[in-house]
Amino acid sequence: MLRYILKRLAYLVFIFFVISILLFVIWDLTPGDPARVVAEPYAKSSAQKYKEVYEQARRELGLDDPLVIRYVKWMGRLLTGEFGYSIYYRKDVADLIVEPMQNTVRLNVYSVVITLAITIPLGILCAIKRGGFTDQFVRVITVIGYSIPQFIIGLVFIYFFAVKLGWLPVSGYGTPNFQGTGWALYWDRMYYLLLPLITMLFSQMGGTTKFVRSAMIDVMSQDYIRTARAKGLKERVVIFSHAFRNALLPVITIIIGWFLALFSGSLIIENMFALNGMGKLFYTCLKNQDYQPTLALQMFYVLIGLVGNLVTDLSYMLVDPRVKLK
Repeated sequence: MLRYILKRLAYLVFIFFVISILLFVIWDLTPGDPARVVAEPYAKSSAQKYKEVYEQARRELGLDDPLVIRYVKWMGRLLTGEFGYSIYYRKDVADLIVEPMQNTVRLNVYSVVITLAITIPLGILCAIKRGGFTDQFVRVITVIGYSIPQFIIGLVFIYFFAVKLGWLPVSGYGTPNFQGTGWALYWDRMYYLLLPLITMLFSQMGGTTKFVRSAMIDVMSQDYIRTARAKGLKERVVIFSHAFRNALLPVITIIIGWFLALFSGSLIIENMFALNGMGKLFYTCLKNQDYQPTLALQMFYVLIGLVGNLVTDLSYMLVDPRVKLK
């Protein structure tokens, strides 16, 4: 197993550098000039001042260097923990991502925990009651949540809960100029997070419930389940000790993917509800040609994805001892 992990780590390092080269080249080929974003405020003052600021920005950003030199310098800074400087927000990327990261992690933790707490028992129940009213009702709801785009679900919930009923706020991450602390501050933020959280839950529950149900139905038809029942084991033991553990294999990729995605923002949700998260930050930097935080965030997501693949493979072995990693 140790040999397998070392091989995979070497593979991850190789893929990481290959993807970093591709992303850096693609971004370099993207139309636009980041130095002009820096010099834009001086465009109306004087041509000479604009030219001086523009040329200084190109030197500071290293845009006059050859592509290979720029990549080596950028990767060197990235590996030492220096993620660059945001020309749009006018601050270091390391300081820029602190608050959005906290907001994104907080939102995703609630979403993942609640979704798994609902969908796994619901999927098992639907598999046990296959063909019954509960199964049919849940399948209709999950198909709706699975099929409708997330932004449509968000708009529907905004219309009913915010516009018509007035129960929840439309956007924001807290009451402006809120003076409370402790639990008062926590519940104020939860009040503003409730609507985006409901939207995420409704759109995510469908796929996971469907996968758990399908996996459980497939496992419940196996011979070893019939053997366990023939031995006189209680149905609860058969379901949770024998069936569910084996049914977990197809679902484990989704579960691990969700936990690894705690640090990645939701582009649609965060922009729709004006939440200062990683998805909104990434979109804003991309829109304003702020390439240093954009590249840093992209490489961070690449690293999460590569580590997620390794963790998924190792989890297969822990869930099912018959899986051998070589």
